[in-house]
Amino acid sequence: MPVNRNALIRYRTIDNCLRHKYKKWSLEDLIEACSDALYELQGIDKGVSRRTVQADIEMMRSNKLGYEAPIVVVDKKYYTYSDKNYSITNIPLTNQDLQVLTEVADLLKQFKGFSHFSDVNEMVSKLEDKIYVQKSSASSVIDFEKNDNLKGLEFIEIIRKAIISKTALCFTYRSFRARDESTFCISPYLLKEYRNRWFVLCLAHKKSSPILTLALDRIISAENAHDEPFRENENIDLSSYYSDVIGVTKHPGQKDCEVVFRIDHENAPYIITKPLHATQKLLTETAEGKIFRIRVILNYELERELLGFGCKIKVLGPRNLVNRIKENLAKTLECYSVTNESPEKIYEDAKETLGE
Repeated sequence: MPVNRNALIRYRTIDNCLRHKYKKWSLEDLIEACSDALYELQGIDKGVSRRTVQADIEMMRSNKLGYEAPIVVVDKKYYTYSDKNYSITNIPLTNQDLQVLTEVADLLKQFKGFSHFSDVNEMVSKLEDKIYVQKSSASSVIDFEKNDNLKGLEFIEIIRKAIISKTALCFTYRSFRARDESTFCISPYLLKEYRNRWFVLCLAHKKSSPILTLALDRIISAENAHDEPFRENENIDLSSYYSDVIGVTKHPGQKDCEVVFRIDHENAPYIITKPLHATQKLLTETAEGKIFRIRVILNYELERELLGFGCKIKVLGPRNLVNRIKENLAKTLECYSVTNESPEKIYEDAKETLGE
């Protein structure tokens, strides 16, 4: 059965709503959400009728499109999924889907090799591997880095749309250091990925609030802030904001500095073939190893990167970074110098606590 683009947008919108665990969705709420989505994506401003959304729900419940969505009504008013893990995006691909994806992959392959489309190569490889697995029912031949337990990915689309449409968002958020969650409005500017975690660069709508980088996996809920105007970015070059940093931790006004380190000869090839940063430069070579320098902001991610090499690396400057590395290594050594702890007992106690 052919499905037009507007219907697909409504199905995806209803699906996104019903996956939202922190809000109850009445039929009126779903109608409003579908109307907003069609206006934003298609420029359709006449809204969606009650009958259309009711028919969409019945279509999603049926097997005509392969969804068979477990949509139920609670309290005779609110729609939700009886299976909290269900999503129409999790259903197997149909032959028609695979044909469309194959055509998309063939189109994208035409751009491979062009410098302006260098990021397309990995995208095409992932897409072709997915098509191969679906068609042949065989195991994947490419094992891309992934984290199946990653949280917060459901907020990427609402943030992306808000950035494009310049719409303020209201977050309920709880950082790792906070005892309680807090709710506040933000103007989002940029989505950033670092080591399979996603972040949003944004401005909080508070007096004298600095630019923030918030982790998506700490967001509890996100929705459009209808009563808050979007605040334009007037001070940041988004294309280069993270160019002087390893990771995402950066404070306004923070200056980069020259970090110098020595890697032993055995591990130097790893640093050469995969530089720690785009500014990395080989300075000289000694009997102990090769000496490199990078220009970056000092932050937690940089320290973690350097500490990951253990005794294979020696940080030579700046002095404050050298002292921080020394402090961390001393604490690490102290952890291993405790003699009254039995690793076996700790392990057994942990298993008992987990009920294993």
